[in-house]
Amino acid sequence: MSQRALITGITGQDGSYLADLLLEKGYEVHGIVRRVSFEDPEHRLWRIRHLLGKLRLHFGAVEDFPSLYSIVEEVQPQELYHLAAQSFVSYAFEEDYNTINTNILGAQFVLSALAKKAPGCRFYFSGTSEMFGAPRTSPQDEETAFLPRSAYGISKLAGFHLTRNYRDAYGLHASSGILFNHESPRRGYEFVTRKITSAAAKIKLGLERKLELGNLEARRDWGHAREYVVAMWQMLQQDAPDDYVVASGATHTVREFLDVAFSHLGLDYHEHVEVNPKLFREPEKHVLQGDCAKARSKMGWQPRCRFEDLVREMVESDLDLYRKKVQFMGNVRSAP
Repeated sequence: MSQRALITGITGQDGSYLADLLLEKGYEVHGIVRRVSFEDPEHRLWRIRHLLGKLRLHFGAVEDFPSLYSIVEEVQPQELYHLAAQSFVSYAFEEDYNTINTNILGAQFVLSALAKKAPGCRFYFSGTSEMFGAPRTSPQDEETAFLPRSAYGISKLAGFHLTRNYRDAYGLHASSGILFNHESPRRGYEFVTRKITSAAAKIKLGLERKLELGNLEARRDWGHAREYVVAMWQMLQQDAPDDYVVASGATHTVREFLDVAFSHLGLDYHEHVEVNPKLFREPEKHVLQGDCAKARSKMGWQPRCRFEDLVREMVESDLDLYRKKVQFMGNVRSAP
């Protein structure tokens, strides 16, 4: 009998890659989606469109405990990956009620449903480097103090501690991944990496001329999402639950990302990028840079995708996407 896995946030970047991975491994994969997703599948289900005939989807929401309780009771998963979250980082706390509500209650409700209806299920919580916030040291590992600076980071840290407490109090096999920035062609358009690659493709095709960005010297630890979901799976295959930093261990600036993306298309980003000081964040004293030595030594996980290859893959994907859109619009205009 195949393993049964339940994924919250299956329509997101990580959820879609994780579903790919688990299906390849022969799992029976279930996912939780909102009903509105099927009212607008073109925009809300595009990442898992190629998997729709292979998945079992259930209507629900992580902040709705009765729906979660019923789904866990019905599916009886052996592994549950809690990826659903309000994930865009904002520093305006007065605007982040939904982020705090969804992320903290979501983690609490999923863990509670498991403890009540599937206590033998192995649980993964998706943490984030934003929990470190403004770290006093760099690079960061599992022993680094958390100093979150955003509602997103604070809410994720609460979920991290909830996971630890359910592990200790209820004996759940509950692990957390502290994931640093991970990108892919499935990244949302609101993130700077996808802004850059989509703009580069549009500029190459003559659809746009300019791209507005903030601090080009901002530095991040970027890896590939396809590799990071492997670490998620590996955590739940360990005999004992634990918490792991998952990162590339190297940092690059937004300027470097721009240079690789635009150069790949034969463009000079200096001719197209405008810097807007209003988009700058608070200066960072210590860079968010992960040390994944524990994941490497205990699980054998390590990042393999080179930074330049990640950027070029994203650019090529966006170039193909917008070429098809241009071709489609041309066909529409020429139709009788």
